[in-house]
Amino acid sequence: MSFLDMDEWLFELAEVADVVYSPIADVKEFPQDVDATFVEGAVANEDNLREALHIRENSRLVVAFGDCAVSGNVTAMRNPLGDPIEIVKAVYVDAPDRDGQIPEKEGIVPPLLPRVLPVHKAIRVDAFLPGCPPPADRIQAALEALLEGALPPNRGEAIRWG
Repeated sequence: MSFLDMDEWLFELAEVADVVYSPIADVKEFPQDVDATFVEGAVANEDNLREALHIRENSRLVVAFGDCAVSGNVTAMRNPLGDPIEIVKAVYVDAPDRDGQIPEKEGIVPPLLPRVLPVHKAIRVDAFLPGCPPPADRIQAALEALLEGALPPNRGEAIRWG
């Protein structure tokens, strides 16, 4: 919602940038040759890791967007709980549940990674935009910097906005 709080500036952004993939766009596969990708959320399971690797491979710049992507935040609170297989068992089998079993249908519960990772621990990240969520003015400033070329490719070091 912070993104939408940029109000009229979004019209200016739409004149110079295209959204080519997002949860609100009806695009099924991440495209090739993307200029900049804002990745929200931590890397918690094999599906997240596969998607992060694909994004890195097809994006000139990757921005860790929000505290979960930057630090793992709330998602990483499961890390001290130990073995992810035991966590899934506790949630689906041991806890009061209608079926008392782990859903077997593929895709319902993707295999969890041993630990939740912030995005930069899974792939190379070019910039960090912290906040839960980042405020609209910080998002706008980051986008303006990207549009002005303030973050050239293969710079060798990541920057942090905010």
